[in-house]
Amino acid sequence: MNSKPALTLAPVHDIIARRWSCRAFDAAKTVSREQILSLLEAAHWAPSCFGDEPWRFIVWDKNSDRAAWEQAFGCLVEWNQNWVKNAPVLLLVTANSLFRKNGQPNRWGQYDAGAAAENLCVQAVALGLMAHQMGGFDEAKLRETYAIPAQYACMAMIAVGYQAEETVLNDELKQLETAPRERSPLGVLFFENGWNQPVKTE
Repeated sequence: MNSKPALTLAPVHDIIARRWSCRAFDAAKTVSREQILSLLEAAHWAPSCFGDEPWRFIVWDKNSDRAAWEQAFGCLVEWNQNWVKNAPVLLLVTANSLFRKNGQPNRWGQYDAGAAAENLCVQAVALGLMAHQMGGFDEAKLRETYAIPAQYACMAMIAVGYQAEETVLNDELKQLETAPRERSPLGVLFFENGWNQPVKTE
C-alpha cells in the first residue's frame, strides 16, 4: 500500500504529513462505532466564529444500516461510486448560512465547516483510517432525500475506511492512487508583507 508522506521544506506533524486522500478502501474491514464517535468528536471540537458550530454532519455506516448507506451512495456521481463502493462509512458535511444566536447571515459558516471536516480527516489518520473528501455528488438529490433545509450548504461527502491495495481499483484509478503527491511551491500560494510577494523559504 502507498503511504505517500508529504515532502516538506520544514517539519510538520507526522499526522499531517501522512494525511492523504486514498481511493482504495478495504471492503472487508468495518469502522467501529467507537471510531465513528471519535471522528465526530474531533469535528465537534473545531473552532468556529462566536462558537456557533455551523456544521451539521450526516453519517451512514454500511455495517449498521446497509440500506441507508446505499441510499447515500446513490447520491454520489458515477466517478466516485467506482471506488467509494468499498468504503464502509460515508458522511455529508453541511454548513449553516445563518448564525444560531440571531439568525443573521454567517459568512464564516463554510470556513468553519471546513475546519471541522479537516479535524475529522486528521483524526482518521490518528485512528489508522483513511478519509477522502468529495465534491462529486447530486446536491438536489441529497436535499430531497434527507430534507436538508435551504439554509444549509452541502459542502462535501467524505468516505472513511481502511486503506487497501490499489489492486481493488480499475486501471485509471490505480494510476491516480500511485501517482506522487504534488503541491505548488510555497511562494506561489503564500505571500509575505504584501500580495504576490513570495514568502521567504530560506
